[in-house]
Amino acid sequence: MIRVPQVRVLDVDGNQLGIMVTREALQAAEGAGLDLVEISPTANPPVCRMMDYGKYKYQLSKKAKDAKKKQTVVLVKEMKLRGKTEEHDFQFKLRNVKRFLAEGNKVRVTITFKGREITHTGLGMGMLKRVAEELKETAVIEAPPKMEGRAMTMLVAPSAIKPQTTTVAPASAAPQQAVAESK
Repeated sequence: MIRVPQVRVLDVDGNQLGIMVTREALQAAEGAGLDLVEISPTANPPVCRMMDYGKYKYQLSKKAKDAKKKQTVVLVKEMKLRGKTEEHDFQFKLRNVKRFLAEGNKVRVTITFKGREITHTGLGMGMLKRVAEELKETAVIEAPPKMEGRAMTMLVAPSAIKPQTTTVAPASAAPQQAVAESK
């Protein structure tokens, strides 16, 4: 597949073998039981390397798989409320929002208005402000409340600062006891 007349050839360890005719480079790679892979096609002459291409592709796929394992996926969960949501239901949904945030997900809090409720958007704004007030220690408001058609939405994300708990480790007490006993 290499269509240029001459190439710069590198061996398996990365040492330069010099500029060779493409046919000779292919024969040298086949003689070593390897493939000739074009690394830099834009160079003058193009750079090729002798390597086991199947092994190279396998290593690339493993690196991609490891990178995919390490990435974090942030989901956007949605919690729907109404302007007439009662206190118990509000607390129940607020508890679920806190659980979603603890899992590391973002939450879109949506208040929908049906029929003539659209004239009372102040109730919805008040409810979203209350949600923001309840979550101010565990979350940050990523997108403030705004109207989108017949719904008012607000996006909440988990805060970067985690609450720290301080505990006395029993291991730190053991050396003090040993010093006291030796006296």
